[in-house]
Amino acid sequence: MKQTGHKHPLTQMITEINSIFSEIGFTFAEGPEAETEHYNFDMLNVAKDHPSRDMQDTFWFKSKDVSEPTVLRTHTSPVQARFMEANKDDMPIKIIVPGKVFRNEATDATHEAQFFQLEGLWVDKGVHLGHLKGTLEYFFSHFFSGKTEVRFRPSFFPFVEPGVEVDMKLLEGDSKLAGRWIEVMGAGMVHPNVLRGAGVDPEVYSGFAFGMGIDRLGVMKYGIEDIRDYYTGDLRFVNQF
Repeated sequence: MKQTGHKHPLTQMITEINSIFSEIGFTFAEGPEAETEHYNFDMLNVAKDHPSRDMQDTFWFKSKDVSEPTVLRTHTSPVQARFMEANKDDMPIKIIVPGKVFRNEATDATHEAQFFQLEGLWVDKGVHLGHLKGTLEYFFSHFFSGKTEVRFRPSFFPFVEPGVEVDMKLLEGDSKLAGRWIEVMGAGMVHPNVLRGAGVDPEVYSGFAFGMGIDRLGVMKYGIEDIRDYYTGDLRFVNQF
């Protein structure tokens, strides 16, 4: 009997994520995977001596088409910088950016040199951390099909101030996640230097940004034990979805 093809589990999750965020006014955005140093680091307030620029963390290469140093993007955050720069006169900005990112690191059951990340950005007058908390609780409750609670812990990321680590707890259901606080992402209020660098006045506008691994969301939702399974092409894994 001939089998019908279907979407890869990562594609299925991205479709679901887009659908959930579109319900609360977010639109899809994307950008290049081969990114300039300017957008991957400089526009995001990453210091020149920050360790993330080192060869052991980032894939650097020379591009025939771009004169400045180029990298395989280490996060989807360059898209928020590009989008704000291009749409600074068209507020509010509410985007999500699902896409592939690359890190020069050893692979194991919980780490890959390539993986998918979800970026979120909302910039407007009067945006605050309460909006971030409500947005994330809405998303997690729909993605995990149950009421969730979100809490923040102080943290540091160069492109946000203040920065927070976000924990999520599923309050109901028979999932293994239920009743447990689980660290899920980094987030915070967009740093004034990032707004200013994109041509947005931080005295008038504020915004939040967040980033999380889509691969890890699948681990949590479906109980996947090894994230490398996403990329093997093994139909025994893919056909379960």
